[in-house]
Amino acid sequence: MKTPDQIDWNFLGFTYTQTPYNIRCYFRDGKWEQPTVHTEETIPMHMAASCLHYGQEAFEGLKAFRGEDEKIRLFRADKNAERLQSSAEYLKMAVPPKELFVEMCTKLVSLNKEYIPPFTTGGSLYLRPLLIGTGAMVGVKPSNEYLLIIFCTPVGNYFPNGMKGIKAIIDRKHDRAAPFGTGHVKAGGNYAASLQSGDIAKEQGYDSAIYLDPSTHQNIDECGAANFFGIKNNKYITPSSHSVLPSITNMSLRQIAEDLGMTVEERDIPVSELSSFEEAGACGTAAVITPIETIDDPANNFSVTYKWVGPVTQKLYEKYKAIQLGQVPDERGWNIIVD
Repeated sequence: MKTPDQIDWNFLGFTYTQTPYNIRCYFRDGKWEQPTVHTEETIPMHMAASCLHYGQEAFEGLKAFRGEDEKIRLFRADKNAERLQSSAEYLKMAVPPKELFVEMCTKLVSLNKEYIPPFTTGGSLYLRPLLIGTGAMVGVKPSNEYLLIIFCTPVGNYFPNGMKGIKAIIDRKHDRAAPFGTGHVKAGGNYAASLQSGDIAKEQGYDSAIYLDPSTHQNIDECGAANFFGIKNNKYITPSSHSVLPSITNMSLRQIAEDLGMTVEERDIPVSELSSFEEAGACGTAAVITPIETIDDPANNFSVTYKWVGPVTQKLYEKYKAIQLGQVPDERGWNIIVD
């Protein structure tokens, strides 16, 4: 394990770097036990665990930041707790109490605070909560035991180009999720289903694939592992679909857009509407706000190009980051100050 002074904070990618501690909590005999702190990176698990055979697995992603004032801020952990609860309910897993989730996240950040990148680097401490069924099951049914484990790692930009814009291709041969399936929850299977598309896109020189709605293949769904948004006529427009994961970043940006006097629309976005947008981007905890430079739809001989960083996208990004870093008042209480 690298010590903090061995890490080059200015060249962090979105990769795993070991930190000293993780925190775990089991659900056994119908109740959640007390969280425990661990230093090992492996999980002892029965070979018949339900997460390995029947996909009882859900996860989250959230970040902590070191501000210019040196205070440590954990961003919107309560909303990640609520989304994990939604995922757990749908996948018939034990539902972690919000208070337990936030307590575990806060403690983990405090324990690993030396691994939070300096303010000047633009990096963050990424937290990965993971909920898995660990009970030994052979029949297809919910597990009788679950583990909530949260680990963390310092990260930089998800897309290497950061705010310089990405190139995306519309995938008309694969769906990320079924029309009434698990697209609206953060289940690992959704991401496994996206790997094929992602590899094909990269082989063709693109940074990401764009998925269409699985019902009609007429409307934009998601941009890789992130939500899509478009800007035009002082409007922030983002897809509304059962197969789109409710992004906490997108939720936050919609509020910020309203605060900036913009109209927010959550609705179907036909592919044919792409050419009318002034700006477009992808957003999520990992991607943050990543402008889209080009969208190609080879099947229809269609292509559209946007400004690398449009003025509205830039303004949204600056306000969003300023809240996370404590550079503007946190009027809605989105941050938890970690001692």
